[in-house]
Amino acid sequence: MASYPLSKQISAFIDQTLSFTSPDDSLAGSRQAYSRMCRAFSPPCPPTLAIEDFELAGVAVRAYYPQRAAPIAGWPCLLYLHGGGWVVGDLDSHDFICMALAAELGALVVAVDYRLAPEHPFPAGFEDCLAVWRHLTDAPFAIDPRRRLVVGDSAGGNLAAALCLALRDAGQPLPRAQVLIYPALGGPADLPSRHECFDAPLLSSRDLARYEALYLGGARPSPYAMPLLAADLSGLPPALVAVAQWDPLRDDGVRYSERLNAAGGDAVLYLGKGLVHGCLRGRGQVPEVDRMYRTLLAYLADML
Repeated sequence: MASYPLSKQISAFIDQTLSFTSPDDSLAGSRQAYSRMCRAFSPPCPPTLAIEDFELAGVAVRAYYPQRAAPIAGWPCLLYLHGGGWVVGDLDSHDFICMALAAELGALVVAVDYRLAPEHPFPAGFEDCLAVWRHLTDAPFAIDPRRRLVVGDSAGGNLAAALCLALRDAGQPLPRAQVLIYPALGGPADLPSRHECFDAPLLSSRDLARYEALYLGGARPSPYAMPLLAADLSGLPPALVAVAQWDPLRDDGVRYSERLNAAGGDAVLYLGKGLVHGCLRGRGQVPEVDRMYRTLLAYLADML
């Protein structure tokens, strides 16, 4: 493995994450190991929050919200789309960030349990996320229609960007902003980060290629599967794109933010120096992650 200059704290976080290994190469084993890892990084729910599971448009979702009356105009709302390579992850895997965002922003966070590949390749997961967004008004909460955002990490960042493209193309109301955290956007294999971080910890270029193949399931890539394939990135919501320095996906986010701005958009790029893919779980343990998280929180608070 190449040598990556990492702090002691991020190295310890990586070691802890890698300690949850699958007993075999099966999909079920990988999902079980991922779930155990996620539980180890999930703090208890803050006593000020309520959590409720229900369905929207036939898709399982989880709502996190402060235990108080909704604002007069309705709750500011974040639709959260989890990472996991489109293959692992569920409503429990990202409790850690959804709880934090709901508590610290005083907002309603709705997480989506979209269908996973390879059992359900593209466009299944994408269609689930789009359906939930379009049916947010059916949720048992008063939501402020002017203060709805979409947030996603990794594969969820892909789904968030694709959701914005699809809504724009359909002429439907857009999120107030899109927040993409180390997103997988379908960049070409010759991007510099693919080579510089080919065996990076927690996500290698080989891992990425495998996840993309499982998600596409043999289908021809489209902009809704790989948003960097879109010819036109105009008319999209403002964006915060946060990338990790030692991540083969780094340049997906860099290129997407550059193209959004070139198309007349408003994209802010955050380059997380010394960070690796999937590092958001290290919040509270790794100062570099805390800096990224504070940037995310400030952007979201400003947009809400």
